[in-house]
Amino acid sequence: MAPMGIRLSPLGVAVFCLLGLGVLYHLYSGFLAGRFSLFGLGGEPSGGAAGPAASADGGTVDLREMLAVSVLAAVRGGDEVRRVRESNVLHEKSKGKTREGADDKMTSGDVLSNRKMFYLLKTAFPNVQINTEEHVDATDQEVILWDRKIPEDILKEIATPQEVPAESVTVWIDPLDATQEYTEDLRKYVTTMVCVAVNGKPVLGVIHKPFSEYTAWAMVDRGSNVKARASYNEKTPRIVVSRSHSGMVKQVALQTFGNQTTIIPAGGAGYKVLALLDVPDKSQEKADLYIHVTYIKKWDICAGNAILKALGGHMTTLSGEEISYTGSDGIEGGLLASIRMNHQALVRKLPSLEKTGHK
Repeated sequence: MAPMGIRLSPLGVAVFCLLGLGVLYHLYSGFLAGRFSLFGLGGEPSGGAAGPAASADGGTVDLREMLAVSVLAAVRGGDEVRRVRESNVLHEKSKGKTREGADDKMTSGDVLSNRKMFYLLKTAFPNVQINTEEHVDATDQEVILWDRKIPEDILKEIATPQEVPAESVTVWIDPLDATQEYTEDLRKYVTTMVCVAVNGKPVLGVIHKPFSEYTAWAMVDRGSNVKARASYNEKTPRIVVSRSHSGMVKQVALQTFGNQTTIIPAGGAGYKVLALLDVPDKSQEKADLYIHVTYIKKWDICAGNAILKALGGHMTTLSGEEISYTGSDGIEGGLLASIRMNHQALVRKLPSLEKTGHK
């Protein structure tokens, strides 16, 4: 008598294999998609903001790795900014008018820096939202690979990874801060910046100065390569303000702090934040407060906000409200930035600045 057993037909074997492949595909499709994007096989991004690629199954990202890529992106963008400026062929044009009626300028430095920074970040982290000042042309996609090495100075300050859901992350890129000053060859004001916000809160920031090759970075509650100065003058502060709005602030500041107050007109939000810190750059001016009185874009301020927050400082609207880095790309309420001062007391001292900014 033949031994009893189960005999599968060739058709049954084929069906079983197909079912197994289907399960494996379902489990690993997200993983493979992320890996394929490293070789340029991902979807095309949209305009100035990459569409919300992350969904509920978008996985996690390591903020320490994001910091490493952000530093590299800011430096590579800065290389393009410097190269274009030194070639003296800027291809300058206007994108329109600002709210104050000035030309909103763009140059080849903005465009080429934006391309390098955006595609490096997008290739490394395809499932995060990226907002950038300049338009990203989907037909001009570039694949820029990251070698996944984390610099020693970051590893020294941040010993362990920190993972967060990809869908909670928003990246803000400013590929060339202080474009007006860039066209005037006022190089010290120019920076490239990257900020990462988690659930709208700034958690890591990078500010790079292309012409002095200085880079400041920080991660909130983890570490930084820059620090606050030893002391600040709260009674008669040096206040850094926009070059185009210095008169507005000066009038109110003198009334608030007295005639000994010094107003420092400067270009670029990144430069102004660095003015509050202990920066080993001879071209960097020093200030005790940073005040802005008009509408400003979030990619201008997010990186500085993260760095100040990591060092125990503050950046709020003029009325003292925290700034959320989700939703619209700008804020209406101006801003006040300080470190090692009573920030809310400063807010109360400057009650009329917000009204001044809206005139």
